[in-house]
Amino acid sequence: MRQSQLFTRTQKNAPADEVAMNAQLLIRAGFIHKEMAGVYAYMPMGLRVLENIKKIVREEMNGVGGQEVMMTTLQPKEIWEKTDRWDDAKVDNWFKTKLVNGTELGVGLTHEEPIVDAISNYLSSYKDMPFSVYQIQNKFRNEKRAKSGLLRGREFLMKDMYTFSRNQREHEQEYEKIVAAYHRVYDRLGLGEITYRTYADGGIFTPRFSDEFQTLTEVGEDTIYVDEKKRVAINEEILSDENLEKLGLKKEDLVQKKGVEVGNTFHLESKYTDALDLYYNDENGEKQSIIMGCYGIGVSRLMGVVAELFADEKGLVWPENIAPYSVHLLNLGQDEEAEKIYNDLTSKGIEVLFDDREASAGEKFADSDLIGIPTRLVVSKKSLAAGGIEVKKRSESESSIVTVNEFLAQIG
Repeated sequence: MRQSQLFTRTQKNAPADEVAMNAQLLIRAGFIHKEMAGVYAYMPMGLRVLENIKKIVREEMNGVGGQEVMMTTLQPKEIWEKTDRWDDAKVDNWFKTKLVNGTELGVGLTHEEPIVDAISNYLSSYKDMPFSVYQIQNKFRNEKRAKSGLLRGREFLMKDMYTFSRNQREHEQEYEKIVAAYHRVYDRLGLGEITYRTYADGGIFTPRFSDEFQTLTEVGEDTIYVDEKKRVAINEEILSDENLEKLGLKKEDLVQKKGVEVGNTFHLESKYTDALDLYYNDENGEKQSIIMGCYGIGVSRLMGVVAELFADEKGLVWPENIAPYSVHLLNLGQDEEAEKIYNDLTSKGIEVLFDDREASAGEKFADSDLIGIPTRLVVSKKSLAAGGIEVKKRSESESSIVTVNEFLAQIG
């Protein structure tokens, strides 16, 4: 991509009403556009980051047998009435709407009921399970206080997965398999060491404890207590001597931290399948209940968390595997040589943002730091006289001069 052709531009200032650092930087760098509080559009570079995060999530969900689907956003009232959730006071952040004929609809905030309704057309025998389905889709929640940029939105991108098992033992096996996949997602995003499996309230989903995945950060809204030796935590909302005893944890082993929830998993038992009259026939032809689990990852929230945690005073600092481009190539008055290098890099399959603009060196350096692409290459009269191109990692302070061939060998 030639930066001169990129329709977005960097900005010196973010909107005055945007207080979250992740949103300020992403807006200033041209990654997102704020439509309203809690609602953001993704510009070309922001979408590339989002797609790279989705790729990691998708690979790990596929790796544990997940089958990807795409459910509808509009949901019929009738299936939610069967589970007594349509008028549930606990579900107080739901957008609802009506058709012109007066039919009431829900605007997707979660998909337990719709997924069971869809699955009922295909599942009847014990031979059909276990299996899991997932989607990566926009969700809509009528948050009373949309704040913290991408960390809490009214419209956001989420991966939600649902498992169907024959019995509790089989469900627990599937559940732990997916929890392990979650840890791999966070490891690949560079968040693994500071992300803890956290016992929490089951909310609108289940009377059992749920598992949240909390990434430690001072901007987090949740207070959690971390047992660093066991690498587990408990959310303050369920902290009690009784619950600690149930979970085999000791109060004196817990350290208070702030965290942001980047994923959650729930044991649903047979609440939704029973309510929607979905059963299976076992080996003896007897009708049995189906055990479900559900598993969410906030994909757009992860983008905000990474932007928040890995930034410095100059701007964004993207990990290599989710950055919008691998290389930011800056041309400082050496058009012919810079064009050749750009063509050499792209011919090797390297994703390059080429700053070919008519702008000062200072402006190009500042924009490069703000955008946060992992590797910066500078082609200048000075670098060519020294024998090649100037290479600098965004996360490092020192640069070096190498030839194009040497750089290609390094990056290859």
